[in-house]
Amino acid sequence: MTGEVDNKEARGPMDIRRVMAALPHRYPMLLVDRVASLVPSQSIHAIKAVSMNEPFFQGHFPGRPIMPGVLIVEAMAQAAGVLVVDSLGLADSGKLVYFMSIDGAKFRTPVEPGCLLDLHVEVTQMRGAVCKFAGRALIDGKLAAEANFVAMIADPPKD
Repeated sequence: MTGEVDNKEARGPMDIRRVMAALPHRYPMLLVDRVASLVPSQSIHAIKAVSMNEPFFQGHFPGRPIMPGVLIVEAMAQAAGVLVVDSLGLADSGKLVYFMSIDGAKFRTPVEPGCLLDLHVEVTQMRGAVCKFAGRALIDGKLAAEANFVAMIADPPKD
C-alpha cells in the first residue's frame, strides 16, 4: 500500500493532539482520548474516558446513564481511523476514513460514566483504500462490546 510504514514496532502513547491530527472529529463526536499503543498497519489500543458530562447521558437513560452501543462501535471505528491514518502517514492530510459496513456487533456489559473504555482494534485486511477490522471494547479487562467493520480511506467531499 502506498505510504505504508515498514516499522512494525509499537508506538505510543499518543496524546489528544496527535489523535486530533489523525481524525476530523471534534466535540461532541470525538470518542478517542488517547492512544496507549499502536503497531503500524496491525493494531491499536486506544482509550475513551467516559464522563458523566457526555451529552448523550442526558437522555440515555435518565437515572441509569449508559453509553449507547452505536457510540461504542463509533469509538472503535475512530480508533481504527487513527491506526490507519498514522500507519500511512496521513495525519493532517484531510483524508477521511468512512464506515462501509458493521458486522457481528455484540454488547456484553453496560458502559457507564466513570469507566475507562479500552478500545482494541486489529487490522484483518488492507486492500487499497479498503480496510477490515476486528474491534473489542473492554472495561477493566472485561469485554463490553465487539464488532467487525470495514472502512474506506477517501478524500473529503468537494465543496
